[in-house]
Amino acid sequence: MPTPLDGELVVLLALRLHTLADEATVATTTGLPVDQVSGVLQELADAGLVRERDGRVRGWMLLAPGRDAVTERLASELDASGARPAVTDAYRRFLTVNQDLLDLCTRWQVRVVDGVEAPNDHADADHDGAVLAGLAAVDEVGQATCQELRAALDRFSGYGTRLADARRQVEAGETGALTGPSGSYHSTWFELHENLLVTLGLERGHAPLEPTTPLQEVS
Repeated sequence: MPTPLDGELVVLLALRLHTLADEATVATTTGLPVDQVSGVLQELADAGLVRERDGRVRGWMLLAPGRDAVTERLASELDASGARPAVTDAYRRFLTVNQDLLDLCTRWQVRVVDGVEAPNDHADADHDGAVLAGLAAVDEVGQATCQELRAALDRFSGYGTRLADARRQVEAGETGALTGPSGSYHSTWFELHENLLVTLGLERGHAPLEPTTPLQEVS
């Protein structure tokens, strides 16, 4: 049975993933209603864990105690739930197609014309079709990964739906839904990757792992 959502933890984690985020972004990441997010953020602010930044670029951000709290609570969550092995296995599955997804995104943005790279104007149906076929293969693994994660920890439950929605938009002709900066397949995939790293206490950029290789935790 997956571990129930901890409202404070998922809101803190959302700010850890996004650095600076408004209530709507936190709600999308956590799956919580915006009004509940607003209440939790205020409670966390009163506790000295987060603060709201005003000005031209506004949003909520972690304070140092909040960052420490995320690290401590995530470790406690994995230990109490016994979910570390399942999350570790799901992360290894994720890594098997991570580079494939990044390569597909590059091909979606750039194609080679007469030996020269040029921005993809999406006029070549064969080129885009090949990218979409590759995306379908990646998404099959991605969805299986999301199912594993959802079964282990409830807070991962929204990623499968978000990826599926983005893929449908791409296949419907919304070209920005694959590589756009917000709400796209890539931005959701990137967030999921960061979530896995933070959950397991790993740094981005470590070497890919074989299934039998222990994960190296960050001290």
